[in-house]
Amino acid sequence: MSSGVAVSCEGLVHIYRAEDTEVVALAGIDLQVAAGESVALLGPSGAGKSTLLSILAGVLRPSAGRLRIGAHAVESMSPAQLQRMRAAEVGVVLQGASRNLLPYLTAYDNVRFAQRAAPRGAELDAPEEVLDLLGLESFAREKFQVLTPGQRQRLAVAVAVAHSPGLLLADEPTSQLDHDAREEVLDALAQVNAVRGTTVVAVTHDPEVSERVRRTVTIRDGRVGAEGRSGEEFAVVGRGGSLTLPLDVVAALPPGTLVRVRLQGDGSVLLEPTGEGS
Repeated sequence: MSSGVAVSCEGLVHIYRAEDTEVVALAGIDLQVAAGESVALLGPSGAGKSTLLSILAGVLRPSAGRLRIGAHAVESMSPAQLQRMRAAEVGVVLQGASRNLLPYLTAYDNVRFAQRAAPRGAELDAPEEVLDLLGLESFAREKFQVLTPGQRQRLAVAVAVAHSPGLLLADEPTSQLDHDAREEVLDALAQVNAVRGTTVVAVTHDPEVSERVRRTVTIRDGRVGAEGRSGEEFAVVGRGGSLTLPLDVVAALPPGTLVRVRLQGDGSVLLEPTGEGS
């Protein structure tokens, strides 16, 4: 049985080149995920969600900032150390079940093949137990082609957790699935989180995913813009006091609006538009 690992991002920046232009994909991400927590990353396309997931997976290196996965200082690790961390502690579900599976193998053999990458001597559940955890025990000898879309995606999750990682990263795990198949996959992620204690971080545009987790984190323009906890949305104060306002407030305040920020006696903060602008 695995146990979850904590994730700590401090001022993560990622810059890449597109032709002759430098593009800032992440502009200072501060994010703490407790061991065993389940979090959904939300936000518009191009906000930086998938880039953040790739950095958490050790596939991309941040341009600046600090990242901790469990006890590992990821930004200072060598390629060989990153590979060992991924093999032991990180599981990844790529978008689209077919990208995670070998179609000519049975469900059982897909899980067993994935376990070959685990460190020597690691204590792993038998493939049958992994499939049972995901509700696929009856399909152990079936191949990709005969499985339903929901079963294929659950098998992708099974392959990602076959080596008992402490952190599971899922990129759009319910993409292009119907309601029933989405429910199957969401139940599978919840099962991994609840039974194994695995930390789960999922990128999604699917509102059903965000409704099934206690915490959501919205990425906007490469920063953490908001958090949702138990159905309530909060703005997040960033480094240097930066604050991304909720979209309905932004719609009511044209760009350049002057706003007085007043600290009240009870500790609350009042935002007071002046009616003036630049």
